[in-house]
Amino acid sequence: MPSASPRRTADPDRRYMKTAMDAPLLEREEELALATAWKDHQDEDALHKLTTAYMRLVIAVAAKFRHYGLPFPDLVSEGNIGLMQAAARFEPERGVRFSTYASWWIRSSVQDYVLRNWSIVRTGTTASQKSLFFNLRRLRALINDVSSGALTPENRAYVAQALRVGEDDVERMAARLAAVDRSLNAPFTEEGDGEWQDLLPAESPTPEAEVMKGRDGERRTAWLQDALSTLSDREQLIIRERRLREDSVTLEKLGEQLGISKERVRQIEHQALGRLKNALTEKVGDPADAGLIPAG
Repeated sequence: MPSASPRRTADPDRRYMKTAMDAPLLEREEELALATAWKDHQDEDALHKLTTAYMRLVIAVAAKFRHYGLPFPDLVSEGNIGLMQAAARFEPERGVRFSTYASWWIRSSVQDYVLRNWSIVRTGTTASQKSLFFNLRRLRALINDVSSGALTPENRAYVAQALRVGEDDVERMAARLAAVDRSLNAPFTEEGDGEWQDLLPAESPTPEAEVMKGRDGERRTAWLQDALSTLSDREQLIIRERRLREDSVTLEKLGEQLGISKERVRQIEHQALGRLKNALTEKVGDPADAGLIPAG
């Protein structure tokens, strides 16, 4: 199937622009009447007339953010969301022009979209970071700092004072804006020798480490079984139930099972641990270093 031509793809955008520019401006009284009709009576025709009149405002705000490299239609769409939010929250009785109130919502919506999509790494999460993101380039232009890298100490101090943020924050944001997102599948060189993802450390154990871990586990199990064989049946039961289970059995429950007091169980456990440790020490040295004696 042939792809849509650029002209046909752009037609909806052109129609939107034409509709926005052809929409009549509203006088203060008419704007107030439409806003009141929508708020008090949910008059959708009034809402349509009110928002259509200010679609040109959406376009004007979106145009100020085109240099961030995001599709202009997407910016306009986000601006329209802000316009609808303004219409939903507007309170006509406060005596403020809807256009003034809507401007804030439109700009906020577009800014949030830019922050979410300018980079795969989230850029601004606090008010000061957002202010830095949207004003750093403008302030650098004012002081004729046209470089894309680090700021001089004087320029960094100027920006920090103008935006009331820390100089470290200014430096980090300048570095962030100068960087570009890099695909992990991008090759190191034009010859394609390796990709950037090859530099990421592996979090899972290597096959060799898994084999060594398995062998060490088998060896420790054999040592422990040999040491346990030096204990009596009752001592082995107490050690297994109290030390070798994830959910150890209580002294009281073991006492009921063996027909002795829980204090006697504790004494036998203590004596058995001492004998077990001695048996292991003869084989492997300090059993704690080998992870053979569970912590008590």
